[in-house]
Amino acid sequence: MLNRCLPYALALILAAAVATPAPSQAQTFSTDDPVLQGIWAEGMENSHLEALGHALMDSIGPRLTGSPGIDRAHDWAVQTLEGWGIEAYNEQYGTWRGWDRGITHIDLLEPRVRTLEGTILAWSPGTAGPVTATVTIPPEGATEAEFQAWLDNDVPGTFVLRQAAEPTCRPMDHFDQWGTQGARERMNQQRQEAQQAFNARLPEDGLGRDMLEEAGAAGILEAGFRGRVGIKTVFGTNTETTPTVVLGCEDYGLVFRLADNGSSPILRLNAEAEFLGEVPVYNTIGVIEGSERPEEYILFSAHFDSWDSSSGATDNGTGSITMLEAMRILREVYPNPRRTIMMGLWGGEEQGLNGSRRFAAMHPDIVDNMQALFNQDNGTGRVVNISMQGLVEAGEHWGRWMSAVPSEISQHIRLNIPGGPSSGGTDHASFICAGAPAFSLSSISWGYNPYTWHTNRDTYDKVVFEEVRNNATLIAMLAYLASEDPEMVSRERRVLPGDQSWPECRPGAESF
Repeated sequence: MLNRCLPYALALILAAAVATPAPSQAQTFSTDDPVLQGIWAEGMENSHLEALGHALMDSIGPRLTGSPGIDRAHDWAVQTLEGWGIEAYNEQYGTWRGWDRGITHIDLLEPRVRTLEGTILAWSPGTAGPVTATVTIPPEGATEAEFQAWLDNDVPGTFVLRQAAEPTCRPMDHFDQWGTQGARERMNQQRQEAQQAFNARLPEDGLGRDMLEEAGAAGILEAGFRGRVGIKTVFGTNTETTPTVVLGCEDYGLVFRLADNGSSPILRLNAEAEFLGEVPVYNTIGVIEGSERPEEYILFSAHFDSWDSSSGATDNGTGSITMLEAMRILREVYPNPRRTIMMGLWGGEEQGLNGSRRFAAMHPDIVDNMQALFNQDNGTGRVVNISMQGLVEAGEHWGRWMSAVPSEISQHIRLNIPGGPSSGGTDHASFICAGAPAFSLSSISWGYNPYTWHTNRDTYDKVVFEEVRNNATLIAMLAYLASEDPEMVSRERRVLPGDQSWPECRPGAESF
């Protein structure tokens, strides 16, 4: 278990006795089971989700793998669970490249003054104080020799634009709603032509960050990936001395147009970052031991890590507080489960499902005796789709379980029976690959992509707590029903045409 002191008083949030109650709602049960009714009352009328969300998303904030933020989050989760009387611990699964983000300030100084929306990418070096420099862009129509001359003479000490600018940062549905016929298609064509024109400026192997760092660039400027809302940061960087800055769509376009039209923009960047060397990384585990079949397991889980341009609210703070809340509900209403109930908050999902895959590899006894795993990721919305993952007899169990869940929850959910095996996406795949009955509970979008996913807009205010209460209550009910089910879920699986076996876990970027 980690033994670090929390740098601020999270105990007041931990003690979530001041939970925010939800309005009392009617419920339609097909059974008079008092445990299910108790789970509903505790989850819907005594929810602790707002307090948990505030602690995790506002007070702790971003949880990048290898950062002090994720360590604080793991410590807080253990302390929270133990405060509810639940056994909890942090288990190391490996190591990762440690890094700590400070401030990022970037301003346009010439030809006019404007503070820009931008941040350095994860694992980028900082600037060691403010750096002021001009902006350069690869030349049009340059020969190989002319491009090399630009790289040798113009790039050193400058900020370099590495990508094409978007011709518009409007959502594309604006062109459907207000444009004339074919407006979207014309804009897509314009975007394609702009990208092709920029690519024509580059050598065949592109304009790599390593090339610009070697040339002595003061900084590398990139546009938010794919998104036209805020700053989207999907990947980190591996530069050692040159900071990589990602700008929001609008501001990247502004700087690009100024540079491309000869207006000689000048930027000032002040970015703080610290490399921490190789650091240990963890999963947080909570356990309520079974009373009759303790060697059989129900596991529900979410990934705890996030990207760090915001507070990781919907990716995956909502899934994380859902699982914490489900454990709290079960401890209150179902403290002596038939089978052992476990909760996993996985580290390193964004780097390749690393935490959950290592847990599965480290604990074959749990995997081999797992009744079911329920994993939730990607967004604040209510659960609407659950695939049986190709387990041909799982639908029978799910039919029984869902028939006992009140219709206020079950009416939204589509069961995909028998479905097909899935080896990608999120942490349920780590257990599917190991042959366990693992299920991903997919939620309705609420604008997850492109609005909040990996953007600096992924903040507490985007959480729809009514929907998350639905999910926490559902998880607690499923855990109870799976625990009480007299039969184990069969592992007999469907083989689709062309499939020879279940997918194996993909090799990731682990450094264990």
